[in-house]
Amino acid sequence: MSREPLRGDELPAPSVSIPGPASHALAARLRRVESRNITQITDTFPVFWNEARGAAVRDADGNIFVDLTAGFGVAHAGHSHPAVAAAIARQAAKLAHGLGDVHPPDVKVALLERLAAITPGDLGVTILGSAGAEAVEAALKTAALRTGRSGVIAFEGAYHGLTAGALAVTHRADFRQPFEKQLFSGVRHVPYPDSGNGDAARGGAAHTRAGAGRNDPLDKALDVLDSAIQAAERSLHPIGAILVEPVLGRGGIVVPPRDFLPALRERCDGERILLILDEIYTGVGRTGRWFACEHVDVVPDILVAGKALTGSLPLSAAIGTPDVMGAWPPSDGEAIHTSTFLGNPIACAAALAQLEAIEVEGLVARAAEVGASIRERTADWVQRIPGVERAHGIGLLQAVTFAHPIAPAVMEEALRNGVLVLPEGPDGRTLAITPPAIITPAQLEAALHVIEAAIRACL
Repeated sequence: MSREPLRGDELPAPSVSIPGPASHALAARLRRVESRNITQITDTFPVFWNEARGAAVRDADGNIFVDLTAGFGVAHAGHSHPAVAAAIARQAAKLAHGLGDVHPPDVKVALLERLAAITPGDLGVTILGSAGAEAVEAALKTAALRTGRSGVIAFEGAYHGLTAGALAVTHRADFRQPFEKQLFSGVRHVPYPDSGNGDAARGGAAHTRAGAGRNDPLDKALDVLDSAIQAAERSLHPIGAILVEPVLGRGGIVVPPRDFLPALRERCDGERILLILDEIYTGVGRTGRWFACEHVDVVPDILVAGKALTGSLPLSAAIGTPDVMGAWPPSDGEAIHTSTFLGNPIACAAALAQLEAIEVEGLVARAAEVGASIRERTADWVQRIPGVERAHGIGLLQAVTFAHPIAPAVMEEALRNGVLVLPEGPDGRTLAITPPAIITPAQLEAALHVIEAAIRACL
């Protein structure tokens, strides 16, 4: 069937049943060739994407959706941004692969310089990877080299990836349990404080029906953290790194108290203990700053980025201070941390184009503006819809939390009406609203109308 290409500003337009016949047929084929653990397949889920542009997605049956996920936060500048697509095509025709740690592609140098320019403080020496988990593990290796101390503090609710090293610092039991015996035992998970205030990082007002004192969760969390650091001193694995998300992403879009990151910074001296910020989800403009740590003027020893970095292709980065990254020895021709696709030239070209688009189009500021519009609507739901308990988030990481675990049902109801949205958190009570920054006002209004109707239908 011939179809007009998507413009990117389309409104929800289901045209056949969702999932439709083409998606059902693709699901049957996928069942035969993919591990059954990867994609959930039921009679009502999933749809198979065929085309995406801007904030619009078309599935294999021709249904058009508005994307409130930004493709897991990747498509900050929109799906298939023309400048990014053009950069990919040019680079693919010119140089598609290089000898990353032997004879690097020239475009890698330009990207590393660009990353040094946009990161805060003196961050500016980078190890590139593909997946976010790869960059997390590079950061943890750096901490071990720098400090000589193997222990790590991570946080309850944390998600840092599912490769073996990253899984050790990820918290969720359902991810960890099957592989528990393989995981590094020097990780201690401590409570992540919830401000109870979605805009705590910027000093905004809370939108909850009831909330505890703001400092209580922070004081309690820091007490447990300090005890864990002290206990680790008497163990085989004294703490050499604190690894933290500035906002819990998959943990439920949890914004901590404003003083949380500064308190962690005080406990990390850059020599015995490093502060590693996982900004894979929060970084590259998603919170209304280039990086979420800038809201509270905290510069980590290592910052980890990914997702929105290219808007398209796999690429991640662990970006450290020159002092900390100096713990790595010079290469003698055999790097002790590398990979075949390190600094892939197509991915580097995509990242340069994506970062340029974000800057030129003002998408960092737009993330704050669109996020405020979403918050105004979701805060109104808290007041008007019994069962919607809380609106929270920052920038384009927004969420609502329900009294009951209806978020998966809301997701499916919204899907049937042309809106893509995802639950976050471990208990099915939180629905994330994280669209591309380029979503149009008409698309946002239509999508939020669908979400509100889905919530009412599921309560």
